[in-house]
Amino acid sequence: MLQELALGAAIDLAVQWGMWGISALLKTEKFYDLTGSGTFVLLANLSLRWGNTKYLRQKIQTGLVTVWGLRLGGFLFLRILKEGQDKRFNHVRESPGTFFVYWTVQGIWIFVTLLPTLILNLEKHDRPLGLRDYLGWTIWAVGFVTQAIADQQKWNFRADPDNTGKFIHSGLWAYSRHPNYLGEILQWTGLFLSASSVMSGFKYLSIISPLFVWFLLSYVSGIPILERQALKKWGGDPAYEQYLKKTPVLWPFPSS
Repeated sequence: MLQELALGAAIDLAVQWGMWGISALLKTEKFYDLTGSGTFVLLANLSLRWGNTKYLRQKIQTGLVTVWGLRLGGFLFLRILKEGQDKRFNHVRESPGTFFVYWTVQGIWIFVTLLPTLILNLEKHDRPLGLRDYLGWTIWAVGFVTQAIADQQKWNFRADPDNTGKFIHSGLWAYSRHPNYLGEILQWTGLFLSASSVMSGFKYLSIISPLFVWFLLSYVSGIPILERQALKKWGGDPAYEQYLKKTPVLWPFPSS
């Protein structure tokens, strides 16, 4: 298993670094998210093939990762084609060294996040499907629907000329300021839960997957950046200030 995991990590970084070279040459971030999602799909399916067992649990898990990757990757690629750029990469795309760090971090994110699925697909022993599997897949489904709906609601909101310069606070965005990220966290939590059905010993350390996703989105590359941008744009707007007070950052529960 360790050999296959090392090979997966090598392929992961090779893809990211190869696309970094192309993207740095073109000075574009248009392929960043698409490459990330595509690498998830690639590694999930490669590990299923390497494991050479293809138990039902493994095939379902790989299918869910594939569905997630195709939907999110396609959505993000269409979005950046429409908008032309991603503000996260302002002052980054012109610096090959900094751009390289971004691509490398994406590679680390992919491998760590996918770790439970990789371990599951390389596991030779199987167990009958049970409560942990069904609960995990249910959590994944809730997360998938939440993320997909939130993404579409924001897409529709931005497409309406009457909303130019406004912030979205309707639909799922009325209950969480970042429902799309909530959906992301739920999906990887559910996949870990199902994969853990056949884990033992050190393999349980792959719980780092949903924890890493939560930490990265909550404190590094997701919410902090968007919150700063929003505050810079709408800070001082009474409606936005009220939105901040009544709407939780992530989890749709009252803060007090």
